Amino acid sequence: MKFLVMIYCDDALLDALPEGEFDTLMHGCFMHADELREQGHLHDSQQLEAPATARTLRVRNNRATVVDGPFAETKEYLGGFNLIEAADMDEAVRIAAEFPWARTGAIEIRPVRDMDAVRRRVGA
Repeated sequence: MKFLVMIYCDDALLDALPEGEFDTLMHGCFMHADELREQGHLHDSQQLEAPATARTLRVRNNRATVVDGPFAETKEYLGGFNLIEAADMDEAVRIAAEFPWARTGAIEIRPVRDMDAVRRRVGA
């Protein structure tokens, strides 16, 4: 079963890390990601650019609007993700807990919907 592990960042906590700590944590994450990939748990992982680089699109009454930035003001923002394979939510949480980013934000673990099953259901 696939799970999306979303890493939420809090710049105030990241900025409070001692000099060099962020790079040390990132290095450890890359090494851990390599291990998870070798074990067949990690499908993909990406970091996202800062929220200030984002655009949010909404279509209402057939009219599109695009605004700068994220969809809502928030202290924590989505900083990256890992797409993992786990037997169940318990294993997914265990894998997510091995990343250090809960210290500087939050980690959300969400099951990925089986899109092939949805396609079959809707006849697409």
